[in-house]
Amino acid sequence: MRLIVVNLPQYRVDTEPNHKVIGKIVDKVIQENFTGKTIVVRGVSSSAHSDKSVDELVEIIKDSGTDRYDQKRIGDRYENIKGKHIDLFAFRRKVTPRMEVFKDISWGFYHGSRTIHGKPVRIDILTVYDASQLRAVVHQYEGRDDIKRDGFVFKNPSDKKSAVLGIIKIT
Repeated sequence: MRLIVVNLPQYRVDTEPNHKVIGKIVDKVIQENFTGKTIVVRGVSSSAHSDKSVDELVEIIKDSGTDRYDQKRIGDRYENIKGKHIDLFAFRRKVTPRMEVFKDISWGFYHGSRTIHGKPVRIDILTVYDASQLRAVVHQYEGRDDIKRDGFVFKNPSDKKSAVLGIIKIT
């Protein structure tokens, strides 16, 4: 498991970031470290974990394989029509020189958080998983017609950390 630090001072959420520009910077780091692999990338914001620092969250992910350390805590969007279990939400990609992923994640955190929480959220951590160790959960939300493919479960829930290829800390 690699810990990669990306300094991205231009990534702020007090105004809408240029998702394409910051996306290219982070995608290049992903490409440099994971080319040829099929990955699942999850964004995490420390602001959703008010009692944890970014470094504490990184350690939790290293130790357990996930930022979902409190099983009693219900995250956004985990409820779905059929009540399917979802361990995490993320983006699946094949890492190639043309791959794009961070612009989509940052856009979702900015706009989705504004809709759900009333304010945008900055991503502090990306967890990069080996896609072969996760299974997609196709699901649907109440009141929506679209079918979602962004939910995943661990194939080996007793060893989640073996699914982690790397952690990217965005400073």
